Amino acid sequence: MRLWPDYSARVLHTDAAKGQPEVWRVVLGVIVMIGVYIAMALFYQEGLSVISSARPNFQNELITSDTPLAMYALLFSFGMISVAVFVGVRLVHKRSGLSVLGPMILAVPQFFRVLGILAVLSVVLAVLPPYGMGGPLVPNLGFGLWLVLLPTSLAVVFIQISAEEIFFRGYLQQQLAARFQSPLIWMVLPSILFAMGHYQPAEAGENAVMIVVWAGMFGLLMADLTARSGTIGPALAVHFVNNVTALLITSLPDNLGGLALWHTPFGMADTAELRAWMPVDFALMIVSWLAARLALRR
Repeated sequence: MRLWPDYSARVLHTDAAKGQPEVWRVVLGVIVMIGVYIAMALFYQEGLSVISSARPNFQNELITSDTPLAMYALLFSFGMISVAVFVGVRLVHKRSGLSVLGPMILAVPQFFRVLGILAVLSVVLAVLPPYGMGGPLVPNLGFGLWLVLLPTSLAVVFIQISAEEIFFRGYLQQQLAARFQSPLIWMVLPSILFAMGHYQPAEAGENAVMIVVWAGMFGLLMADLTARSGTIGPALAVHFVNNVTALLITSLPDNLGGLALWHTPFGMADTAELRAWMPVDFALMIVSWLAARLALRR
């Protein structure tokens, strides 16, 4: 009796790491990545200080993320994580940083196959009830400005989600799966770390733990897609569509809302209203995962 789903394709993803699967190398790799990230972040902060000198309120905008410029600065900064991973893989594991994605000849078409089916799913869900979110949506950016910004907005969202997938499902899952057979290690451990990164008690209040649970489940499902496909292409597509919806279409007004077309009628501080919609978010996550699996079978 098989205990786990068919993860035979994961060897395509772990093949690049099997020559150096030692745990101490993973620890060293993460340390190097942190060092590279900190060095780049210091230079990046200097660049932001130049903007702040010409735009006195910019530091407050970064905290609230309620303007397009602040959102661009925040989301673009995630690119430093990807660069740090690529540098760490090259220095510690002596291989190409892009190898954490899995075989590119598979990753790219898998990404677009999953992206296509999720785009169709998003349109279908948009025309189905329920309509609204407990009240009328609040316009944020004018449609003309939103449309002009959209190409750049999509690019920075992709930079942001790529960084998370490259580190958690790319590097960590790949290295751990090359060393350990059990999914309880190479799926669960990166997902726990991913979830911990979403713990925001000051902002989310009573919903902080539920958001962590959501992130942990999301991490597990993305780990599953990566193991089923042998690349992080499908996980990139699901994560991209999820964050485009949450950041560019309808976002919370008090949390990363600067690029959204609309804001919800409630904010992060409205814990009861937000909690009521969390089951919908969980359901959408499951449906997106199932749609991605369907796309991979075609």
